Amino acid sequence: MCSIGQLYMISKHSLEQSSGGEGVEVVRNEPDTHPQYGQGQVTEKRIYLSSKLPSWMRKFVPMIFYVTEKAWNFYPYTVTGELHHCSFVPKLQVKIETRFENDNGSNENVFGDGPTPRDSVCFLDILSDPIPDKHYKKTEDLSGWVSKRTGRGPLVDGWRNSARPIMCSYKKVQCSFEVYGFQSRTEEFIHRNIRDVLLVGHRQAVAWTDEWHGMSLEEVREYERKLQQETNSKLKSDRTDSGPAPLCPSFSRSISVTDESSLKKMGLKTVSIPDCSSCPSSYSVPMRMNSNPE
Repeated sequence: MCSIGQLYMISKHSLEQSSGGEGVEVVRNEPDTHPQYGQGQVTEKRIYLSSKLPSWMRKFVPMIFYVTEKAWNFYPYTVTGELHHCSFVPKLQVKIETRFENDNGSNENVFGDGPTPRDSVCFLDILSDPIPDKHYKKTEDLSGWVSKRTGRGPLVDGWRNSARPIMCSYKKVQCSFEVYGFQSRTEEFIHRNIRDVLLVGHRQAVAWTDEWHGMSLEEVREYERKLQQETNSKLKSDRTDSGPAPLCPSFSRSISVTDESSLKKMGLKTVSIPDCSSCPSSYSVPMRMNSNPE
């Protein structure tokens, strides 16, 4: 049932979060077979999120900005990989592995690659962990939630040790943004936002139990297709109504780099420059490279 609840939640959450030309556009959603995990589903989405970026990051991206997300769902194991394809921003990679287990989060080696260091583990409590104010809804507050169909709820302090049945969604999140001067700041921003998305989404999956409980896989797939069409149409309509937007930043910005290590960190090739004593005078100034998209 968790797979059905997860599919239902993702579809409804995506529609709710799509407005003003931003949100989740589904490009591909079709069956797939994995040699190890068997039958499953592969999806490809474009996530438009320009306005959700911090101001310091928006200076370096176009007004229409999205990341491409590819996900492989072979329940109880799933892999989500996000790869940024825009040529004017250095490569960004995010990979999220998920495994569902019938326990309360006590498995320290759930992915089979060795115990995770304790300081690298973050427990998300769907009852008591704070969420951003903009995402709070009283109907999704699990301290007052009761499922009419299952008789479960409300959740109380210590629920992880007493609630039955119980399931944990384990996530292994890897993030890479190897850009000199921005790596730590950007990776911290990404991890923080992934945490918020996971916390809100799993609260909703439980709060919406009465909406998806009892659905078959075929029924939830049909629901998924219906909401994906609605979400895609909503995004396209919003972007059309708002008029065309420039695809490139509206200003010019240049960077000066003189050391080879910085160039390599930015993914740029270096060239050998002759000794300056024998060079024309034009070589005596620092090399300047324009960062504008071509």
